[in-house]
Amino acid sequence: MIGSLMSRFDRIVVFDTETTGIDPRRDEIIELGALCLTAEGETANMDVLIQLSPGRSLPPFITGLTGITDAQLRDEGVGKEAAVADFCRLLDGAERPLLVAYNAQFDLNFLYYLLRSQGRADVLGPPHFLDALTVYRDRRDYPHKLCDAIAAYDLDGRVVNSHRAVDDARAAACLLAAMEQERDDLLSYVDLFGYLPRYGVSGRPIASVTYRARSYDRSVPLYELPETEKV
Repeated sequence: MIGSLMSRFDRIVVFDTETTGIDPRRDEIIELGALCLTAEGETANMDVLIQLSPGRSLPPFITGLTGITDAQLRDEGVGKEAAVADFCRLLDGAERPLLVAYNAQFDLNFLYYLLRSQGRADVLGPPHFLDALTVYRDRRDYPHKLCDAIAAYDLDGRVVNSHRAVDDARAAACLLAAMEQERDDLLSYVDLFGYLPRYGVSGRPIASVTYRARSYDRSVPLYELPETEKV
């Protein structure tokens, strides 16, 4: 349980996506996984494959990374409307929701375009956002992949970075709990995303998020750095 976050939010949805590529304007989500956490624990979850738009197929690299095939998407996948409905149900009735992901800027951009395609981008209005990658970059040196975070917090055997959405969502949730035990400052990272100056902010900036450049000097937490020019 992530006690400090539960003191402010009545529902935490930790989610992950698998996609056809890295451009949310052109690529598509092929798998969406999420866990719904409340004070009672995990109360709901979802894990769906999502059918591709007509005429599209998976790049071989993505199949090699995730194990997901065109045949699986065709035979086991649901339509985008059904996937969006499943996700929206996780937030139904929440008065103070928080959305969490590892590298949330990436996943939230893809989620936005999926929701917008079905007329449900409004779902992203009420929640606040937390990027577990931003927290991890403040705690540990490079490299910063999810698998590195799992190893750093001795979570091997409990969770796995399988490049399948629900597995990676569970890993992010477990990582958050471990990071809270290490240092009780997760609330300071809500709606604060770090980025590397060399690469800038990827994708569409989120209006409610503050973006701050993070150098490799971790002597000062990101939330204590001076505010930078708004992205």
